[in-house]
Amino acid sequence: MHPQTLHRPADEIGALSAATLGTAEATEALLSRQKDDGHWVFELEADVTIPAEYILLCHYLGEDIDPGLCQRLGDYIRGARTANGGWPLFHEGHMDLSASVKGYYALKACGDDIDAPHMVEARTAILRAGGAERANVFTRILLALFGQVPWRAVPTMPVEIMTLPRWSPFHLDRVSYWSRTVIVPLLVLMACKPQARNPKGIHVQELFNTPPEKVEDWHHHPEQAAWTRFFKLLDAAVRRAEPLLPADNRRRAIAKAVNWVEERLNGEDGLGAIYPAMANAVMMYDALGYSREHPSYMTARRSIEKLVVDRPGATYVQPCLSPVWDTALTVQALLEVNTPAAQEACIRGLDWLAERQILDTVGDWAVQRPNVKPGGWAFQYANPHYPDVDDTAVVVMAMHRADPVRYATAIERALHWIRGMQSENGGWGAFDADNTHHYLNYIPFADHGALLDPPTADVSARCVGMLAQLGTGPGDPVMDAGLRYLRREQEADGSWFGRWGTNYVYGTWSVLSAFNAAGVDAEDLTVRRAVQWLKDQQNEDGGWGESGATYWRERRHERCESTASQTAWAMLGLMAAGAVDDPSVARGAAYLAENQGEDGLWPEDPYTAVGFPRVFYLRYHGYPAFFPLMALARYKALNEGNTRTTSWGL
Repeated sequence: MHPQTLHRPADEIGALSAATLGTAEATEALLSRQKDDGHWVFELEADVTIPAEYILLCHYLGEDIDPGLCQRLGDYIRGARTANGGWPLFHEGHMDLSASVKGYYALKACGDDIDAPHMVEARTAILRAGGAERANVFTRILLALFGQVPWRAVPTMPVEIMTLPRWSPFHLDRVSYWSRTVIVPLLVLMACKPQARNPKGIHVQELFNTPPEKVEDWHHHPEQAAWTRFFKLLDAAVRRAEPLLPADNRRRAIAKAVNWVEERLNGEDGLGAIYPAMANAVMMYDALGYSREHPSYMTARRSIEKLVVDRPGATYVQPCLSPVWDTALTVQALLEVNTPAAQEACIRGLDWLAERQILDTVGDWAVQRPNVKPGGWAFQYANPHYPDVDDTAVVVMAMHRADPVRYATAIERALHWIRGMQSENGGWGAFDADNTHHYLNYIPFADHGALLDPPTADVSARCVGMLAQLGTGPGDPVMDAGLRYLRREQEADGSWFGRWGTNYVYGTWSVLSAFNAAGVDAEDLTVRRAVQWLKDQQNEDGGWGESGATYWRERRHERCESTASQTAWAMLGLMAAGAVDDPSVARGAAYLAENQGEDGLWPEDPYTAVGFPRVFYLRYHGYPAFFPLMALARYKALNEGNTRTTSWGL
């Protein structure tokens, strides 16, 4: 249940007065949520696939899952169905076949009767969508592990990939961080081909239109390009050759995979600190016969339990934890408020962040940038092999704005790392530089199309904004290349694509903020086109709303109900472009004031972030907390003329 909204009639008291009240209430709410050690962390929610996979992992391992927990997880899954009985990837999205197969399987494992109305509806929707045999690769791997389909239904991925030379067209260094951490333990599983213990023998044969034993590789890449045909032929050739590969080579490859995982196991924060990689690591140790008391197995297994949310009204499993991102953005919002209490809380939060700067681990990013010293921050509590550029830029901007002397050393180290992580095209990816081997997205295994981490406008904008805030100006080659990249990335309608936030509103806010910080004139045609696009997207209620469906090009113009976080992004983008006095900004402030909850924050069901476009979406519970505060406080400060700075990179 969401807290009741105040429904304050902002038009009666004026947008500025409403913003002032809203800022005070939101500030109090955020200050009350600060942890004792100074940081903030909010829940991070995905679709039903993560709790479903957690239930199925317990059955795979033969563990006794607590009946009460299983029931509560089942309640969460049941409550997330679409109107036609399947499961979506995001709030009020269309039914997704793969998510629906996992949701159905998990509920059946929880003991739901297949003749119950919700199970009949889900099964009918799945069969109508093509059946479980048409699910994506990761779902078919799960089905193969449970003996529901033969392994020939899964694209070939020999573990000998671990021994390929770096010049090989397919090498782990050529894919993204998340792909590496998921793939490496999965290679061992695909080599060992273990079968789930599944003590209750739960099956889902009823979800197939094709007899399961006859299911083959149903991979269909959305783009039937030459690369697609090439990799299909290569997959067939490797499939025939795999049984002939020397056993000694396989043993060496498996050992190399295990060593790779061990080096990055990351304690109880987990491999890659993301659920899919963590679950694969547990199953890998199990498949290799590790004792349940083995330290590596125990560490990997405990890391998963730290992702379980079990509170009144919601029990689910998070895909990962987001304390660094949450803390940095909360600090940014409170810096806008600029009261003594907010400033004190900001310093406590930034001190917590300063302790987590990664200085002594040379992560996977160094393969492409061997001469760059570490200095970034990870997204999670700990993930030293995988600092990310976006978090680092936001942390640096907050530190510099709050106290550039206190955090001078941390800022300098991070600045060096960010500059070194720029890709050749002038942009920045999230975790790696020049991770642009796009042909790999056509391999049969990559039917999700998210194997890579190329530069994106939103991350690049944060880096440009950070550089500008630190005094980097025109003539600097890194800055100039970054600005040229952002200009090239503008869409025909004036917006920018949002890779990590939904979607064009997020991308456009990000770039306009960077342009403002870099001194791009508000009358620049690029800026004016973006401003007009934002104004055109405003809903009648004064807010902005954009659905996850916009990641499908043919649906990119679809709007949805207004949300607090997307309204805040639009307002921040417009204000950064000099449109503070535009009526659209006042209407946005009024929308936020009218929809603020009694707890001082904002209710928000729609998912406004994305893990992988068209595949995996995210609901940051912190977004409707700190972003609206950031927008209202900035609106108030600009209108009162007492802001400390006239440019922001965020």
